[in-house]
Amino acid sequence: MSEPVCPICDSKEHLEYESRYECVVCGHEWAKEETDEPEQARVVKDAHGNVLADGDIVAMVKDIKLGGTSDVLKTGTKSKPIRLVEGDHEISCKMNGVSIALKACYVKKVTEK
Repeated sequence: MSEPVCPICDSKEHLEYESRYECVVCGHEWAKEETDEPEQARVVKDAHGNVLADGDIVAMVKDIKLGGTSDVLKTGTKSKPIRLVEGDHEISCKMNGVSIALKACYVKKVTEK
């Protein structure tokens, strides 16, 4: 673990308390960063509980109207390889030549044989 440095004066001299640090030089106080727990990777699952990964191909399980257009993605429409992204809509892909963002609960993983 690296030695904490004061964000104000860049001094390495500090006092350590239970939940914070205090700089000896300038008196600035700042909270300790909690690094005890490693950040876990996000797991995205489809409508049937299968874990999705970048490069998977998915198919729609429900008809979805595309916002702002009169187009509809029909049940069974397959995507090009997907990319998982952060946010409410976990999947970024192309379907029917249109780049879209989808929620994972509306798709199922397709196993190509």
